[in-house]
Amino acid sequence: MVKAVDRDNLPGVLSDEVVPAKRPWGRIVKQGELLRLIDLEGQQAVDFLCYDARDPGDRYSSMNTIKVQGSLYVGKGTVLYSDSGAALLTVIEDTLGAHDTVYGCCSEANNFLRYGVRGTPSCYANFLEILKAFGLDRSAIVSNVNFFMQVPIEASGAAAIATEVSPPGSYVELRAERDVLAVLSNCPQMHNPCNGYNPTPIRVIVRKPAP
Repeated sequence: MVKAVDRDNLPGVLSDEVVPAKRPWGRIVKQGELLRLIDLEGQQAVDFLCYDARDPGDRYSSMNTIKVQGSLYVGKGTVLYSDSGAALLTVIEDTLGAHDTVYGCCSEANNFLRYGVRGTPSCYANFLEILKAFGLDRSAIVSNVNFFMQVPIEASGAAAIATEVSPPGSYVELRAERDVLAVLSNCPQMHNPCNGYNPTPIRVIVRKPAP
C-alpha cells in the first residue's frame, strides 16, 4: 500500500506517494511533467525502467543512453533514450551525481546463481507485477537504471557494488520528454550491499513544472 506524504511546498504536485520497501510502482508521466525519486533513509537501490507510453515496444535502451552520453553512469543532464533513439526522460536534478546503468535487476535466477538461495523476492518479479497492470509482460523487461546505486568498473574489468553512496534524502528528478510509462522496483535485495542489507521505503512525486 502507498500513502500520500508531505509535499514540501513543491509546486504543481499531481501525485505524492511512499513506496514501501520491496514493492513496485508505476505511472504514466505526461510530456513536460516531472518525476522525483527520493531515497528517504539512504542506501536504497531503485531499479527503474521507462517506455514510450504511446508505443511501449519502444523502451529504454541502456546502450543508446550509455553511447550517446559517453558514460556508464546516469547523472544530471543525462537523457534516457529508447531503442529507436527517442528521448524519454531527462535528469534535471540529481543530488547523488552518478547512478548505475550496467548491473541490471536482481531475479530469482541470478540470486541462485550468485548466492545459492531460492525463493527470494526480486526486482524482476516486481517488474512483472507492475508491468502486468499496464498490459505488458516479461518481454518488456530490459537492462535498467539503478538509481541510488553505483558499480565502479576497475581497469581490470572487475565490478562491485559500492557501499554507503546514497545519504538519506538523496533525490533525482526527471522531466518527461514525451508521454512515458515509468515503472520501478524498490529493490528487495538482501544478499548484497545495494540496500545496506535493510530495504527501506522511497518517495515518488509527480508534478507539473513551475510556470
